[in-house]
Amino acid sequence: MSRLLKLFVAILLAVGLVTAAVTVQFNRFLQTPVLVADIGADLEIRPGMAFGRVCDELAERGIIESPTLFRLYGRLSGNASKIQAGEYRIEAGSTPKELLDKFVSGAVQLYSFTVVEGWTFRELLGALAADPVIDATIQYEDWRSLLESFSAEASHPEGLFLPETYHFPKGTRDVDVLRQAYELMQKVLSEEWERRAVNLPLSSPYEALILASIVEKETALASERPRIAGVFTRRLELGMRLQTDPTVIYGIGVDFNGNLTRRDLRTDTSYNTYTRNGLPPTPIALPGKAAINAALNPAAGSEVYFVATGLGDGSHKFSDTKEQHDQAVQEYLARQRAARNRQ
Repeated sequence: MSRLLKLFVAILLAVGLVTAAVTVQFNRFLQTPVLVADIGADLEIRPGMAFGRVCDELAERGIIESPTLFRLYGRLSGNASKIQAGEYRIEAGSTPKELLDKFVSGAVQLYSFTVVEGWTFRELLGALAADPVIDATIQYEDWRSLLESFSAEASHPEGLFLPETYHFPKGTRDVDVLRQAYELMQKVLSEEWERRAVNLPLSSPYEALILASIVEKETALASERPRIAGVFTRRLELGMRLQTDPTVIYGIGVDFNGNLTRRDLRTDTSYNTYTRNGLPPTPIALPGKAAINAALNPAAGSEVYFVATGLGDGSHKFSDTKEQHDQAVQEYLARQRAARNRQ
């Protein structure tokens, strides 16, 4: 073998060894977990942020060992230009390969927001505005345009958003959370309406929503929802006024001071079910699925009255007659007096 040929072979062997060493190092880098604590770490890829800058930031924070190898992997895989903006959660044990796959798929960190049963629309907007990861864009006065953007048939926002926990990325607008809640309420209400009991004194799903909101506000024990719904259903069937305090309070609005008086019960508003027959014009709160189900599947019976027992467990005493109800009211008042005397 000539000297030149030997030199050429030696060069090839050297290049092969270097290539093999680089390949081993490259593969080791891709398969070695990134350096984060057991609780993980957060990384925000801002809109328009270059992949090279992402690599540098990961290295500066000590999450990856080599920004050069990560940048090279991004280019060789063709994914460097495909990363998506957002906030990402980097879990302990993740490899650089898994990290890039997450950036490309847009698997951003999700936050949650719970719409609480019994909230009013005003309370819902306040909670959305107070959430630090939600972008607040609307005020209470914007509700007409909000409903128009949803193509909603209802002419008032109360009761239209389903109490549930919703998940979304950081920076989601409040209107987008509301859209999810509105659409889910429409779905649930439609499904429950199709499964309703026969011969109910309700002419539309919206009337069911109104009744469900009253049941929601009157119920402290979940087990009592169908029974309370049964009382209101029978009152509607008999032409009796609903005479429920939460509707009066809703009619008073933001001026309610927490003390419902006899004068309040006698003061007529469109929501005062002591002075007006039938259902109020709109829901008075956000009813959950269980309350909607109860309103559309009320418990059978003959009871047309109920009052709190005063036992401290949220329970009620149900009665068939006014006499029985008056006695239950006296028992409740006696328990209240006894409780005050013990203080």
